[in-house]
Amino acid sequence: MTHRIASDTAPEHAWFKSSYSEANGTACVEIAHLRHTAQVGIRDSKDKGGPALVVPASAWAEFVAAVRTA
Repeated sequence: MTHRIASDTAPEHAWFKSSYSEANGTACVEIAHLRHTAQVGIRDSKDKGGPALVVPASAWAEFVAAVRTA
C-alpha cells in the first residue's frame, strides 16, 4: 500500500536524485530512505515542498531491480 505525505514532514531525511540524472534535469524524481520506518519516499524534484509517495523499502528495491534488467 502507498501513502501520500507532505515532503516537509520528513525534513531530516536526505533526499537525492539518481547519479544518472542530469544536474539541471527537469524531469527527475528524488528519493529518501525513511530510516525509522523501512520505507522510501519518492517526490518530484521540481516540487520539493509538494507531496511524496511513500512505499515499503522492499517494493522500491524490487522496482529498481526490474528497471535495471529492462
